[in-house]
Amino acid sequence: MQRSSLRAAAIGVALLISMAGTAFANTKDYEFQLLDKDVKAGAAVISVKLVHKPSGRAVADAVVFAKRIDMGPEGMETMTAPIEAVSSTQLGVYTFKTYLGMAGQWALSLGAKVQGETGTVESKLIVKAEQ
Repeated sequence: MQRSSLRAAAIGVALLISMAGTAFANTKDYEFQLLDKDVKAGAAVISVKLVHKPSGRAVADAVVFAKRIDMGPEGMETMTAPIEAVSSTQLGVYTFKTYLGMAGQWALSLGAKVQGETGTVESKLIVKAEQ
């Protein structure tokens, strides 16, 4: 009787460990996808979607706490532009308002926390500003 109890307990622990490994995703399972790859130089609105890669579903209610846009891809990392989050009506879409002072490639860097996950989802996306 005691062996069967120990065996049942060991199986239960093994199941819990295996479930814990799959219940929580890694922040590498998430990515920002650029919806506006080309925008006009000047006042611009850039939208991105946060996606859980294994399921393909959009992730709403993430907290985007780091955002920066600069001309790093053009070799001008110190040339930045103001960027402000604005509300979006689409699930899992995060929208930002900025002013891109010149045409060229801009790097949009984002950092976000996803509810229920540890770690930070980080992404650097390239936006092309055209005249």
